[in-house]
Amino acid sequence: MAKGRCLCGALTYELDGPFSAMIHCHCSMCRKHHGSAFATFVAAPIAGFRWTSGEDRLVRYQSSPSGLRTFCSVCGSAGPSPMPEHAIAAAPAAGFAGDLGIKPQSHIFVASKASWYSITDSLPQFDAYPPGFGGEGVPRPVVTPRAGITEGGCLCGEVAFEATGAAARMMNCHCSRCRLGRAAAHASNVFYKLDQFRWARGESLVREFKVPDARFHTAAFCSRCGGKLPKPSPERGIVAVPAGSLDTDPGLRPQAHICVADKAPWFDITGSLPQFPGMPPA
Repeated sequence: MAKGRCLCGALTYELDGPFSAMIHCHCSMCRKHHGSAFATFVAAPIAGFRWTSGEDRLVRYQSSPSGLRTFCSVCGSAGPSPMPEHAIAAAPAAGFAGDLGIKPQSHIFVASKASWYSITDSLPQFDAYPPGFGGEGVPRPVVTPRAGITEGGCLCGEVAFEATGAAARMMNCHCSRCRLGRAAAHASNVFYKLDQFRWARGESLVREFKVPDARFHTAAFCSRCGGKLPKPSPERGIVAVPAGSLDTDPGLRPQAHICVADKAPWFDITGSLPQFPGMPPA
C-alpha cells in the first residue's frame, strides 16, 4: 500500500500496489494541470484506491468528456484520478514518498509535448495513447505566437498571462516541495523580472498557498481547474512561471537540474544539463 498526499497535507489517499504501470504524459492538459513538462502517473486496480482525509477539500474538474481531474483546494496539488471505465486509478507518482517498486515505462502524447523540453532517455514514445489503451486525444486550442511576448494560462482558460521580453533563466527543480506542489517528477520554472509580467484575465481566480516553513516557496493555481500559474514575488522583483502553463515558446531551454539530492528515487536524470545537489551558485 502506498500513501499519497498533497503539498499542504490536507489531502491524503492510499493506493494498493503493486502498480501495473508508470507513464510520463506530455499532453497539454497534463502540462497545464501540473505546470510541468510532463506528468508521471502510476496505475493500480481501482478497488485498491481510497481517500483517507481531506476529501471535503477536494475539487473535481472535468477537463474533457472522459477526463476527470482532481486537486486540493488549499494548495492546488493535483490528486489521483479514478478511471472506472478502465477499472484503474491513476495517481501522480510524485504524491508518494520513497521507492514505488516500479519505474517509468514510456512517454505518451509526445506529439503534443512542450517545444522547450527534449526527451533524452531511451523509453518508448507514443504520439498519443499507447496501443491497446482504447482512448483518443482531445483537440486543444492553439495560440498563435506574438513577437516579443510569451503567453500562458490555466487549463480551463479562465486565467491568462503575458510576459514581455526575454526570460532571465529556466531551471528544473527536484526539491520535495516542487515535486509535491506540481505532482510531477520535477518543476520546470521560467523566471522573468516583475515588470515584464502582467495578468491578461482572470486574476481573481488565482489562489496561492505559501509553505509555512519556507521563506519564499508559494504555489499559485486556478481555483476552478487547478492549473498551475505564475507567482509574482515583489520582494525579489521576479516572477516564477510554471513552464507547463505556457502556450507559446519562451525562447529559452532548461539550463540545469537543481536540488537533485532530493529527487524522486523512481526518476533517472538523463541528458547533459548540469546538475546541482542544492541551489546553483549565485
